[in-house]
Amino acid sequence: MSRISWRQVLPLALAAFFVVGSLSNIFAPESIYQEYLKWGYPRWFHFVTGSLELTTAILLFRAPSRLLGSALGCTVMLAALATVILHGEYGHAVPPLVAATLALVVGWMSWRKRVAPPAIDQYSRHPDI
Repeated sequence: MSRISWRQVLPLALAAFFVVGSLSNIFAPESIYQEYLKWGYPRWFHFVTGSLELTTAILLFRAPSRLLGSALGCTVMLAALATVILHGEYGHAVPPLVAATLALVVGWMSWRKRVAPPAIDQYSRHPDI
């Protein structure tokens, strides 16, 4: 049985979080819709947020686009964090803060994987040897 690493699970769990968030924003119940209006956003803005979250989820699901997905997700969550803090709703700040932090971790892992030198196969020989 193979072991599944948190490095494999974290981006997928974060993508799932963004899928749920996107669906709640795209098909916004009255309570979410009213919050957007209360915060001063236009009537259609929940569609923008939901679309950005869905795009984030799609980018996070695939390893080659994960760095971009984590950057977009972190940006969306920092905007959400700024919105709730500016309106004094500090209790609502925890989920976007946690999601932004996890997006930073996923982005850091993706970036490190891109810049890491390729693994050396101990059984291959260098052509000059």
